[in-house]
Amino acid sequence: MISYSLLNYIAPLGLLVALFILSFRIVAEYERIVVLFLGRFQAVKNPGLRIVVPGIQRAFKVDLRVVTMDIPPQDVISRDNVTVRVNAVLYFRVVDPQKAIIQVEDFLTATNQLAQTTLRSVLGQHDLDEMLSEREKLNYDIQEIIDKRTDNWGIKVINVEIKHIDLNESMVRAIARQAEAERERRAKVINAEGEFQASEKLLSAAKIISQNPQALQLRYLQTLNDISSQKNTNTIVFPFPIEVIQAVLAKHREG
Repeated sequence: MISYSLLNYIAPLGLLVALFILSFRIVAEYERIVVLFLGRFQAVKNPGLRIVVPGIQRAFKVDLRVVTMDIPPQDVISRDNVTVRVNAVLYFRVVDPQKAIIQVEDFLTATNQLAQTTLRSVLGQHDLDEMLSEREKLNYDIQEIIDKRTDNWGIKVINVEIKHIDLNESMVRAIARQAEAERERRAKVINAEGEFQASEKLLSAAKIISQNPQALQLRYLQTLNDISSQKNTNTIVFPFPIEVIQAVLAKHREG
């Protein structure tokens, strides 16, 4: 049997061994650990096998990989008083582990809350048409604001993408009616432009014919020929210009 005195030596030794084993920390390639010594910042330790003394040192692991964070759907009132529901996705990574641990309590939660408020703030300054047509610009504006505010937390915002802009049924119908009205307006404008160009051509032709009576006579004859070629035409009533009659009589007198 093990004597009582021997146990007095084995117990502390076992405790020291256990503490020594617990002191080892394996840090992956994409991780860093922020070490505090008696509550004060000591170092940021790189990947590998690291020792952190329990009770004296505290270690916080920080993942340096890109984080993909969904921004929950937000109710946004646009500048033209249209209520829409918008959600987005945020891409960021920690570039300064020391700041991410010391400057903010929970950098993931803080970044998510900041992204939500920034999304509402930026989109609320734009009309609905701008939200739908200038999404790339809005993404950049939101990214720039979040990146600037998270810089003190050691975070770099890589990208922001607006995923969906949801409208209620009445707004969808209103936009459809607006699009239809816009198509009708464009059709009328094109038709009016065609009429204007045709009238210009007719005016130009009238000026040329008025300066050359023979051209007018040829045009009348061509019109008669076109009408006579139609099979369903039995009787033709056509105004015959007096100038043609006068020209024919003048030639007859000369003959």
